[in-house]
Amino acid sequence: MKIRGRVFVLAVSLPVIAFAAIGGFMSTAAARQNSYQYLRIFEEVVSLIMQNYVEDVNVDKVMHGAMHGLADGLDPDSAYLDINQVKVLDKGDTGGAAHVGLELTRQYYLRVIAARDGSPAAKAGLMPGDYIRAIDGQSTRDTTVYEGQRLLRGRTGTKLHLTVLRGNAVEAREIDLVREEVPSAPVKSRLAAAGVGYLRIAEFGKNTPDQIKSEVSSVSKAGARSLIIDLRGTAVGDLDAGVAAARLFVKDGVLVYRQDRGREKEAVSAAAGDGAIALNTVVLTDNGTSNGAEVFAAALSGNKRAQLLGERTLGRAARQKLVRLPDGSGLMLTHLIYLTPSSVAIHEKGLTPDVAVEQPNPEFGQPVAATDATLEKAIEALNAMTR
Repeated sequence: MKIRGRVFVLAVSLPVIAFAAIGGFMSTAAARQNSYQYLRIFEEVVSLIMQNYVEDVNVDKVMHGAMHGLADGLDPDSAYLDINQVKVLDKGDTGGAAHVGLELTRQYYLRVIAARDGSPAAKAGLMPGDYIRAIDGQSTRDTTVYEGQRLLRGRTGTKLHLTVLRGNAVEAREIDLVREEVPSAPVKSRLAAAGVGYLRIAEFGKNTPDQIKSEVSSVSKAGARSLIIDLRGTAVGDLDAGVAAARLFVKDGVLVYRQDRGREKEAVSAAAGDGAIALNTVVLTDNGTSNGAEVFAAALSGNKRAQLLGERTLGRAARQKLVRLPDGSGLMLTHLIYLTPSSVAIHEKGLTPDVAVEQPNPEFGQPVAATDATLEKAIEALNAMTR
């Protein structure tokens, strides 16, 4: 290889080697040997590019592409952040106080996990599974989840233009939204049918357990003998807030396990005084159920305290940390995952409902069904339990 080619290989390979070495991610000799094998192949690919590509190669562009590719091969929440993105993260710059209420993941492009209740995105009809192909005309093909969430935010009253693709539609939909400050959504309750209470938990925060207790008390006084908890599209909230809420329903046993890299899994168990709510319960889920809602559902289902009804959950129950690279860039890497009481990982797998009910997925502009088939199925299930 010519000297120019070797310099290029060194420039591109150093960050890749750092990726393999930082934080002990290649902890065994076999793993290290495999990584060196791939690095040799990587060097050969770079050599071929230098010798055969029709134009002079932009070293920075290729290096960033390689790093993005490595992170993309992990999970949607792991990402390579360039120097400027790390600086923005360090500053705590989220992009602004106002937003449109979308929670995002990655699947080729940015993909909608859920639209928060009452948000501009929800009012516009955006649903779990919609692809955000562009934000203000900028393609999201190489946009990380972190950068995507930041681009959605801004000053109150500012406009945002999204290019959205739903399902197998050939043509994308152009949607204009106005950013606003979306307040935290409290737990809401009502009677769904005679003797059946209904709780809508749109997000999990530090006050959620107290709100649940208050709303369950309210519907119980109104005659509820069983309970439906609606977690469809619930993607906002800390994982441990979901565990704290689950304590209200589970009297004893393991709620979830936490598994960190290179450590024994840690059991999070019910404690004395837990399990104050004893009503028969059904939990409604869909592909937008994730984070705190997902561990809450796993704890109740795994301890036979609730039946899951609806669609498979997203499979997003993990924590990430920033690993800094020598040049000031960084890797946001998933390092801890949550497991069900039966020790099955939730992350990237999701929870399978006990009773599957497919959610409607109407085309843009089509009216939403007047009846809620999932809710009706849950009422039937609870009535059968209490007969």
